[in-house]
Amino acid sequence: MFKSNELKVGFLALLAFLILYFGFNFLKGNDVFSTARVYYVEYDNVDGLMVSNQVMVNGIEVGKVKKVEILPEKANKILVTLRLSQDILIPDKTVAVLSDGALLGGKIIRLRLEGKGNLAEDSFLKGETEVGVTALLKERAIPVIANADSLLVSFRQISNKFDHTGTYLNTLLKTSNETVSNINGSVNGIVADNKANIAQISSNMKTLSTDLIETEKQLRPLLTKFNTVADSLNALKIGKTLKEVDATVISLKKIVQGLERGEGTAGKLIKNDSLYLGLNKTIVDLDKLLLDFRLQPKRYIGISVFGKKNTPPSN
Repeated sequence: MFKSNELKVGFLALLAFLILYFGFNFLKGNDVFSTARVYYVEYDNVDGLMVSNQVMVNGIEVGKVKKVEILPEKANKILVTLRLSQDILIPDKTVAVLSDGALLGGKIIRLRLEGKGNLAEDSFLKGETEVGVTALLKERAIPVIANADSLLVSFRQISNKFDHTGTYLNTLLKTSNETVSNINGSVNGIVADNKANIAQISSNMKTLSTDLIETEKQLRPLLTKFNTVADSLNALKIGKTLKEVDATVISLKKIVQGLERGEGTAGKLIKNDSLYLGLNKTIVDLDKLLLDFRLQPKRYIGISVFGKKNTPPSN
C-alpha cells in the first residue's frame, strides 16, 4: 500500500501521537468525544484537591476538575476550573462545596444546586469548604494527644520518684523476714523453756474443771430444795397476811354497821340530834355567863362588910 518507508514512519508516528493523546486524556478522566461546559470556582484553600477529582451532584459524578491554579494577584486564592457535562443544568445560585471524598483522604467538589434558570458557561460558582472527617479527627485528636503527652510526662516524673522503691522494698522484706525468724526462734525457746509449767497448768485446769463439775452436781439438789422452801415460806406469809386483812375488813364492816344502826356512843352521836342540841345550848349559856362575868365581876367576887345586896344577873 505504501511505497516508501517515509510514509510508513509518518503514519506510525501520527498513530502513536493520537494514541498517546487520547490515552493521556482518558487517564486524566477527560472524555474527549463528549461535549462539556466549563465553570470556575475560587477557594482560599483546596486541601489537596487535584486535577481529575470528581464533581458530583447527589452522589452521581457529573464532571471533573480540569485545572487547579493559584492567583497571586488575588491574595493567593485558588482558581479551580470545572468541566461539567452538558446534561446537567446549573442554576444561578449553585454552590460548589469542597468536601472529603473518602475516609482515608481525597477531595471532591459537591454541587449544591440552588436558584433557578441555567447558568451560562464560563461563569463563576460560589465556593464553600466543608469540614471533613479528617479535619474533625485532627481537631479532636490534637487535644487528646496533648493530654496524653502531659500524662506521659506525669507518669515519667512519678516513675523517676519511684526508681529506688524496689530496692527499699527488697531491703524491707529482707529485714521483715529476719525479724519474723527471730520472733519464731524466741517463741519456740519460750515454749520449750516453759513446757513443763504449761503441762502442769493444763493438769491443774483439768483437775479444777473436774472438781467444779462434782461441786455443781452436789449443789443442784440443795438449790432445788432451797427453791421449794422459799416458795413455801412465801406462800405461808401471803396466806397469813390475807387472813389478817380479811379479819380486819370484817371488823370494820361490823363497826360501820353498828354506827349506821346508832349503837354505842359514836352511833348515838351520829344518829341522835339531842346531844348536838344540848351541847349547842350549853355553849350559848356558857357564852352568856362569861359575858356577864366580864361586865359585872363584883357580882361573883366581892366582900360585903355592911351586908350590901347583890345585883341580880342580867339575862
